[in-house]
Amino acid sequence: MKKRILSCIQPTGDMHLGNYFGAVKNWVDLQAEYDCFYGVVDYHAMTMPYDPKKLKNNVWDLIFNLIGVGVEIDNLFIQSLVPEHAELAWIFNCFTPFGRLGQMTQFKDKSSQSSEKSEGFISAGLFTYPILQAADILIYNADYVPVGKDQEQHLELTRTIAQRFNNQVNKEYFTIPECLFTETPKIMSTADPERKMSKSAGEKHYISVFGEEARIRKQIRSAVTDAGDGSSTSMSPGVQNLFEILKACGADQAYQEMMDTYEKGGLRYGDFKAVVADAVVEMTNTFKERKAEALANKKDIKYKIKQSSAEIRKTAQETIREVKELAGLANVKF
Repeated sequence: MKKRILSCIQPTGDMHLGNYFGAVKNWVDLQAEYDCFYGVVDYHAMTMPYDPKKLKNNVWDLIFNLIGVGVEIDNLFIQSLVPEHAELAWIFNCFTPFGRLGQMTQFKDKSSQSSEKSEGFISAGLFTYPILQAADILIYNADYVPVGKDQEQHLELTRTIAQRFNNQVNKEYFTIPECLFTETPKIMSTADPERKMSKSAGEKHYISVFGEEARIRKQIRSAVTDAGDGSSTSMSPGVQNLFEILKACGADQAYQEMMDTYEKGGLRYGDFKAVVADAVVEMTNTFKERKAEALANKKDIKYKIKQSSAEIRKTAQETIREVKELAGLANVKF
């Protein structure tokens, strides 16, 4: 049997190259080898101040973006269509050490952002969302969770909750999930290569996977590099970032040719940027075509996503039934 993977993404708007290369490309690559459950987690998106109408639109836009880049429909679910996540999260609230939540670095970071933007309002959901994250993972008894270093702390809490539950009910019920560290390039802003590509920094700091070709080319053409006078003995962050993007696009031959030229001291940045732009445009045009095809059948695709969510929910329902039995709660068979 294939090992199971669980990975989720928040519907926060436009998908950029950093999102794609940092996480979603792995989703696509892992599908052949693993039993994959990929969730669009709209409950998590509620932990920060949000607009309900925009949230709903963002959920479906992300679904079509994921289909566009190659995620299979049968592997996708929308979190709020599987309410057992929230039910298991409540049960896990009672197995989570309060002090551990206060130590979560992402809570500290996001609560300071929320405080600045919304007159000091910080939701309880922001404090407890690592518990819901644990429920997302454990409800499917995932073997692996693809994570970056910034998420290690959350997965460690998930493991703690699983072990605490197993000890309490005197049964090794939950699979203790492991980190799956896959090679993911760190894509930086082309406008400021010292900072990570991010939407929160403004439009010039991210390149949309589904953006217009002219805009993509313009952003890469205006990417920060260096003076290019040969005075530097090491590659500048801007040039290194463009090489990282070129390699991530799978343009191996172009990457090697440009690297050889750079090492010989003959790299012209204008030509280099054009090569990088060509690689990004070629890759993203494929995604746009696939997304357009899905959008042309929007009603059918939405129905299929609801079907896949319902099918995936069956696994979650079985887990909840067994957890309630083990935890001594009243139960209804279904």
